[in-house]
Amino acid sequence: MLIPKLFTSLKSYSRQLFYKDLTAGIIVGIVALPLGIAFGIASGVSPEKGLFTAVIAGFIISALGGSKVQIGGPTGAFIVIVYGIVQKFGLDGLMLATIMAGIILIIMGMLKLGTLIKFIPLPLITGFTSGIGLIIFITQIKDLLGLKITSLPSEFVEKIPVYIENIGTADAHTLLVSAITLLIIILFPFLSKKIPSPFIALIAGTLIAYFLNLNVETISSKFGSIPNSIPAPSFPEITYSKVYNLIGPAFTIAILAAIESLLSAVIADGMTGGRHRSNMELVANGIANIASPIFGGIPATGAIARTVTNIRNGGQTPVAGIIHSLVLLLILLFFGQFAGMIPLCVLASILTVVAYNMFEWRELKSQLKMPKSDVAVLVTTFFLTVIFDLTVAIEIGMVMTAFLFMHRMASVSNMGIITREFDENLQDKNDSAIMTTDAFDIPEGVIIYEVNGPFFFGAASKFKDTLRATEIKSRVLIMRLRNVPAIDATGIATIEDIYDGCRKTKSFLVLSGIHAQPLFAAEKAGLIKKIGDENVTGSIEDALIRAKEILDTK
Repeated sequence: MLIPKLFTSLKSYSRQLFYKDLTAGIIVGIVALPLGIAFGIASGVSPEKGLFTAVIAGFIISALGGSKVQIGGPTGAFIVIVYGIVQKFGLDGLMLATIMAGIILIIMGMLKLGTLIKFIPLPLITGFTSGIGLIIFITQIKDLLGLKITSLPSEFVEKIPVYIENIGTADAHTLLVSAITLLIIILFPFLSKKIPSPFIALIAGTLIAYFLNLNVETISSKFGSIPNSIPAPSFPEITYSKVYNLIGPAFTIAILAAIESLLSAVIADGMTGGRHRSNMELVANGIANIASPIFGGIPATGAIARTVTNIRNGGQTPVAGIIHSLVLLLILLFFGQFAGMIPLCVLASILTVVAYNMFEWRELKSQLKMPKSDVAVLVTTFFLTVIFDLTVAIEIGMVMTAFLFMHRMASVSNMGIITREFDENLQDKNDSAIMTTDAFDIPEGVIIYEVNGPFFFGAASKFKDTLRATEIKSRVLIMRLRNVPAIDATGIATIEDIYDGCRKTKSFLVLSGIHAQPLFAAEKAGLIKKIGDENVTGSIEDALIRAKEILDTK
C-alpha cells in the first residue's frame, strides 16, 4: 500500500503525541549534527553536504516514508561507495549516480519489490557491513592521531604502510582531544542515556581545543567556513557515457539504501510493535535520493542508530523525524559558523565508535560457526569490500549466494525407483534410488520414479543421472510428483525429454500427484497437452489404474 505513514498518523494526532515527537525530534536532531558532518567529511565531500542530506532527505523520508519512527539521513554504509565515486567521477558523477539510485528505488517500490530485500542473506549483509566498519576505522587513523601525512592513498591495502611509516608524526594535542572524546562517548551513557553522548563529546572536545588553544586541525582550517543556508538547486550534466559508467555504482547505492532502510524499519517494528510499509519506504527513499543531490547532499537512507534513538526518546509518529530535520536546519542557519571550530579529531573519534558498532565482531564470531557455505559468503564479501570495493563485493556475494542456494536445493532434491517387490537387502538409508512401494501392487511392465524436492535446473542433471543409472525397460513409466512443490523451464524440458524417450521405445509416461504450480507451468508450456490429460492423475492409485488400462489395450 503506497500511502505514507504520516497521512494515517495525523488522523488521530493529539497534543500529547506532539510533545513526545517534539522532544524526540530535538534530541535526534542534536545526535544527527555531528554524524552528518562526520559522514560528509569521511565520504570525501565537504562537511556541510552531510548536513544538507540530513535536512533534505531526512524530511522527505519521514514525511513520505512507510514507517512511523524512521529517521533518514547519511549513514556510514555509504561512506565507502561515495568516496570511491567522488575519487573516480567527481561530485558531478556522485550527483548523477545518486539521482539514478533514487529512480531505481522508486521503480523497486512501484513494482512492490520491498519484500524481496528480506531474502538477502544475513552472511552477505554482515560481510559487507563489517568490511565497511573496518574501512571507516582505517580512514580515520590520520585525523584520530594527527599524523602529518600530505597525501593518503585511497586503497585500503596502500594505507597501512603509509600509516606505519608516519606513526612517529602523531600529534600530542590531537591524541589528547581524541582520547577525551572517546572516553566521553563510551562513559557518558552510564551517567545519562537521555542526552546523546556523541553530542556531549562534540561540545567538550571543541571547547577543550579552543580554550586550551591546542594546535589541532579543525573543519574551518581544512575546509573553510560552513555556509549557513541550503544551496539553490542544481542539476548534473547527463550524458550516455556517464549513465553507462555509473549504472553499477547507482545500483549499489540503491541496494544499500533499500537494505539499510528496511532493516532499520524492521528493527523499529520490533521495538514499537508497529508494522511498516516496505514499498512506500522504498519510494520515499527514492524521492529523497533524487532531491538530496539536487540541493547539495549525498546518498541517504534510514539510519538504524538515529531511529532507535528516536524510539527510546518517545518518538511516536513521522512528525518526530520532520522536527529532527527542522532542528538541523535551524542549527545550520543560526549556528553554522561555529561548526568550523570543531576539531577533525573529534569527528574522527565519533566515526571510530560508529566503525566499531558497524564491525559487529560478535555477529562475525557467531556466524563463523555456521555452515561452511555461509562462512564462505561472509568471508568473501568481507575481503572483497575491504580490498576491492563495495560494488564488486555485493555483486559477487549475491552470485555466490544464488549458486550456493541452488546447490542446497539440488542436494535435497532426489529421484528414485519404487520397486515392484521391496527388498530390504537393497535398502540403504543414504541411497535414495530405492524407495518403498507403500503396499501398492505394481503390475509387471510398470516402473515408478518418485521425485522429491524442487524440480529445477539445479537438480535436472541429477534426475537425468538417476534415470541413466537405473534405466529399466518398461511399458509404462509413472513419475510420482507428490513431493515436488515447484518446477521451472528446465524441469519441464527434462520431463519432455523423458516423454520423447518413452515415445521412441513405444512406452507411455504417466504423471501422478502433480501440484498446482508445476501443473500450471506444464499446461502453459504445452507439456500436459503433449502427454495427454488422461495421463495426468491426481494420485498414485489413479496412476496405477491408468497404467493397467494402457497394459490391457496392448
